[in-house]
Amino acid sequence: MSASRSPCSLLATRPEATKCSTKGGPEGSGPPPHHHPWDEAFYVTRGEIAFGVGDQEAVARPGTFVHVPAGTTHWFRFGAGGGEMVSFTSRAGAARMFADFDREIAPDKPDLAKLVEVAGRHGAKIGAPGG
Repeated sequence: MSASRSPCSLLATRPEATKCSTKGGPEGSGPPPHHHPWDEAFYVTRGEIAFGVGDQEAVARPGTFVHVPAGTTHWFRFGAGGGEMVSFTSRAGAARMFADFDREIAPDKPDLAKLVEVAGRHGAKIGAPGG
């Protein structure tokens, strides 16, 4: 789970269907492999963040933009000293899911079973498709 989320400005033709937020976390933190029915993108602003997207893995540094197409299994881990990035999602369902995570899951001691349950309510699945 990310340690911080805050709103940012976004110019979009359908802002109600797009979410923009900042995410930050300590070294080693980040979500398990997962996939969902919306595109997601990240722009790294501080630190190094390891990403897995499909069968590719890479370390992103400040100035790197990472796009994850809908349905693609992905994950990330904040590197040494933690990191920060701007996150963009393409559906209103994503915004509702993250609001539910913030309300229902403690960021310092996340309950994996609860995380899976909340994600499932919004069409997101933990693990690879079919897994």
